[in-house]
Amino acid sequence: MEPVILVIHLFLALAIIGLVLLQRSEGGGLGIGQSGGLGGLATPRGTANLLTRATAICAAAFFATSLLLGVLAGAQSGGQGILENAASKAPALVESPAEAPEIPSEPAPPIAE
Repeated sequence: MEPVILVIHLFLALAIIGLVLLQRSEGGGLGIGQSGGLGGLATPRGTANLLTRATAICAAAFFATSLLLGVLAGAQSGGQGILENAASKAPALVESPAEAPEIPSEPAPPIAE
């Protein structure tokens, strides 16, 4: 299930990139969203509304798939956090108390000069 959602997520990302590039910005952009871009089938305002709505729908679906992928990843980790996972998988770097050198309980007397 997760690979299918991931593929949909990637297609949505590409669709959002394409839709944003098609829209006309104040600076001009690619300007494909003009009336000449569709061969006169739609008015410039209708084309802009269509691209804006399509972008909003793709963005909402992208957000939903992001949340769903996050929930699925959390369920697979068993509810542990990142630090708990790292601590359980990392090799022990600290020596066990039985192997550690003995620390004297009293401080050493000062050295006379």
